[in-house]
Amino acid sequence: MTIFNVISLFGGLALFLYGMRLMGNGLKESSSGALKNAMEKVTNNPVVGFFLGLAVTAVIQSSTATIVLTSGLVGAGVITLHQSIGVIIGANVGTTVTGQIIRLLDLNGSGGASWIDVFKPSTLAPLAAIAGILLIMAVHTKHSGVIGQIAMGFGILFTGLLNMTAAVGPLSGSAAFAQTFVSLADTPVLGFLAGTGVAFLIQSSSATIGILQALSMTGALTFGAVYAIIIGVNIGDCVTTAIVCSIGSKADAKRTGVVHILFNICGSLLIIFGVIVLRRTGYLNALWDKTLTSGGIANVHTVFRLLSAVVLLPLCGQFEKLSRVIVKDDVRLGSSVEHELKRLDEKFFDSSALALSGAAEAISKMAELASIGVLNALDVLQEYDKRAIDVINENEDSIDLLADHVDDYLIRLSPHMQTGYGNDMLNYYIQCFSEFERIGDYAVNLTENAQELRDKGAALSDGAKAELRVMRDALHEILDYACQAFMALDTRAARKVEPVEEVVDDLVSTLRNRHVKRLREGVCTTDAGLAFLDMLVNIERISDQCSNLGIYTLAQSNSVIMSSHHEYIHYLHQGKDAEYNERYAAAHEKYFAALAQAEAEA
Repeated sequence: MTIFNVISLFGGLALFLYGMRLMGNGLKESSSGALKNAMEKVTNNPVVGFFLGLAVTAVIQSSTATIVLTSGLVGAGVITLHQSIGVIIGANVGTTVTGQIIRLLDLNGSGGASWIDVFKPSTLAPLAAIAGILLIMAVHTKHSGVIGQIAMGFGILFTGLLNMTAAVGPLSGSAAFAQTFVSLADTPVLGFLAGTGVAFLIQSSSATIGILQALSMTGALTFGAVYAIIIGVNIGDCVTTAIVCSIGSKADAKRTGVVHILFNICGSLLIIFGVIVLRRTGYLNALWDKTLTSGGIANVHTVFRLLSAVVLLPLCGQFEKLSRVIVKDDVRLGSSVEHELKRLDEKFFDSSALALSGAAEAISKMAELASIGVLNALDVLQEYDKRAIDVINENEDSIDLLADHVDDYLIRLSPHMQTGYGNDMLNYYIQCFSEFERIGDYAVNLTENAQELRDKGAALSDGAKAELRVMRDALHEILDYACQAFMALDTRAARKVEPVEEVVDDLVSTLRNRHVKRLREGVCTTDAGLAFLDMLVNIERISDQCSNLGIYTLAQSNSVIMSSHHEYIHYLHQGKDAEYNERYAAAHEKYFAALAQAEAEA
């Protein structure tokens, strides 16, 4: 075997790894929404979790991705540690599907009907690559790019395998190479260490098994030589996953990685014990020296992991208890937004739907706190309440904390997003979270107006308080529409925002004129008057932020609005939209009637 064969071997390995990543990323992107829904519906039944983990891993072609996502969901509180254990065990079996696909290499030597030739890797690889590049470059539908990526990944993966098998072809006649694997049958510890080391270095059990399947074309691999390598692969793969699960995670998230290691260690010991017993009793004699093909290696890998899962699945409770002994509980945070902060986990970057869902949940919490803050601040302007002001300030701290984390999270998520719907949603969230942050700031400004009045011994007139009650009702309505528009991506609610926003502007203008009149007549003091005018400025800005939120939401389903927000608003205010005109007239009549009644009562 020459240096050129070695270069070809590692080049084939590079193509194999890249193809696997490309295909896996495409599969995750196309199934991320279903993945999120499925993972969130895991029950306390480990068997259900097992089949879910198996199915998800078979689809996205990566047990590491499945377990890391599961760890993130546990850390975010979406599922419990107990629920995750079945998923972890299922993921260990699901990862063997890749090897079963690669066994198509065995068709290279088959003869017979010509239709079988279509399924040979030498045919499938170029066909998949051709289909993939056509979908990417010539077809421009919503999912063509992702499907093309999957097809390209499949083609590159098999091209890499073909390169590896061609590179190791000269080894088929090498006595030294054959003797190396014979010695592994006599010293299985070396095989175990080799499997562990390679899987750890390339961070993929599927890729390591793929290398073995490529080497099987030499005819030098027997069951006795490779069973220890396959067992070692399981350990090397789970160590990498456990390390990833532990980085910056909460206790339960770290425990998922520990459970993965515990399961694989116990499974490996179980298989080793079984092989020793069967070997000594003679039941493995026929298989021990049998030459394994690519399909044979895939079958051994599947049987090993499936047997481990069947035997150890009933012990989920014991794995959970042992993981809690190994990993101690965290010191709990006192923040009211702890759950939302835990959802902003970079482990979800492999699934855009999960990552965006965590961001949406955090922004929704910001929306809730900001809306409550505004309404409570307006209540404080009616009757001073120091405790209420403290709560508003605490909520504002939580909003700021969430805003900082959401901003950082979305920026770091951005490179992982592909063009299309997911990227549009990321930009939408970037626009919206800052609007809710500003609304929270204006709520604090209103409490500062209340504190200023108290410090100066000033008070609003009964007429001003009555007007603020009407304004509170209007803000309550527009905030509800804005929050509903964001949380449910509800375009119907979004269309209701702008008519009320325009009425709020009308109310602000009217109240400003009335207050200037009260100042001139001496009904209101200068200090109270200046504070009241400042309140109106904050109120008007709150409605402006709600208007922005409504427009951003409408723009998600209307490219015309997305390209020109200001022109759309100008179009509405010109009275050219019948629906807007009707809602504006109804809101104007409602609040100005209430204002007239408040004036009469004052």
